[in-house]
Amino acid sequence: MGRHYSFGRVVAAVSDAKRIPAGLWPMLAELRRRGVLFSPASGRQYATLARQFADVAEGMVFIAENGTYVVRDGVELSSDVLEPSVPAAIARTVRRLVTDGVDVGAVVCGKRSAYVERTDEAFLAEVRKYYVEHRIVEDVTAVDDDVIKVALFDFGSAEHSTAPALARFAGTHQVVVSGEHWVDVMNRTADKGTALRGLQRALGITPAQTMVFGDYLNDLEMLDAAEWSFAMAGAHPEVVRRARHLAPSNNENGVLRTISRVLGL
Repeated sequence: MGRHYSFGRVVAAVSDAKRIPAGLWPMLAELRRRGVLFSPASGRQYATLARQFADVAEGMVFIAENGTYVVRDGVELSSDVLEPSVPAAIARTVRRLVTDGVDVGAVVCGKRSAYVERTDEAFLAEVRKYYVEHRIVEDVTAVDDDVIKVALFDFGSAEHSTAPALARFAGTHQVVVSGEHWVDVMNRTADKGTALRGLQRALGITPAQTMVFGDYLNDLEMLDAAEWSFAMAGAHPEVVRRARHLAPSNNENGVLRTISRVLGL
């Protein structure tokens, strides 16, 4: 880490943080001036990311819904839509889990909105954190939208309770633990890494010109797409093993500090 990152055009792909530090906004202006593309790469929906970055969204590429939906200036660059039978089968699995006493709920993620059946405030409060566009429906298996992901929120441990119940989908789809309480089901061809590689090809940017930051299992493939891959301190152990470098935690503004150091800002 003793040298500066000196390329003119780079991608800085950053996974979710619990809060956006105030210092990000002036940094984004400086990165734009230097020709650096800053790309939020998130399990959150596009509408949520677009609202978070509304004042600086022009020209920014949003890698949303764990790479299943990539948008720039309101124009879809890529998407990976599930066959309609898949979200229906997952919803039925969730209903069986609930019957068996598991405190879990499904979020069926479409391009236009997210859809939920659960109406209790505790669950909806978690949904609102990541899906500003969401609708309560009677039957999530009957929504009229292109579904790109199904996310399950487990009030217990998603890795140890809900994820194993989805094992039958793992043979044909990705079942990814994306947080302590979240599990995402997507097509096998969809992940943040695939989306980032597509962006690199489109813009003529190499892995050596790409810096990424991750902290959970849904970031693994993205780490593989960049030579400058950073695990945040406190990240999932597998993320730490996969990344080439370690950054300070999000609580210590690790992304901003690392970008500043490596790019010499």
